[in-house]
Amino acid sequence: MEDLSNYRKSYEKNALLETSIPDSPIDLFHKWFHEVEDFGGIDEVNAMTVSTIGLDGFPKSRVVLLKKYSEEGFIFYTNYNSEKGKAINNNPNVCLSFFWHSLERQVIIKGVAKKTPTNISDSYFASRPDGSKLGAIVSNQSEVITSRDTLEDKLKQLELDYQGKQILRPDFWGGFLINPIEFEFWQGRPNRLHDRIRYLLQDDFSWKIDRLSP
Repeated sequence: MEDLSNYRKSYEKNALLETSIPDSPIDLFHKWFHEVEDFGGIDEVNAMTVSTIGLDGFPKSRVVLLKKYSEEGFIFYTNYNSEKGKAINNNPNVCLSFFWHSLERQVIIKGVAKKTPTNISDSYFASRPDGSKLGAIVSNQSEVITSRDTLEDKLKQLELDYQGKQILRPDFWGGFLINPIEFEFWQGRPNRLHDRIRYLLQDDFSWKIDRLSP
């Protein structure tokens, strides 16, 4: 067994105080997102972990790319027949998390997922490079395949089939919008006394703000 007990780091870059936070969590998320982007040190600031409850009853997490966010929620795109797509269809309660190590920050978001309208999915699919469009069509995401050669041969055939033709979004591929009900903002602090601020959505659609013990 490898002992990692001596892996330690002192978090000292920032603070998160009630006196300097907005009433809306999406405003704080927007501020943090662009501060991390401007600071640098992270290749894909929009990379987030999506956690679902699978059909087997186990939680599963994977990293995807956030493509849009607003007061309404957070959008990412996937194959609806994938493992995550089937899990969300069965249980739409999901968790998103962002870890921005360059500024010692995490954001954890609980929410309820639903498919984006077809026009939103169509618009995003149309903006993708042709290779990405064909890749989405080729892949029966999460299904067992015999070899990579099978996948690449199928892609080559599709490239021939679609040569000079418009590539339309398949029905099995599109977006999920996660409507948030809870945000937790985590800022690393010295001596493990980290700042944790939680926003809870209320019945009147306002947000209740609490500080959590680290």
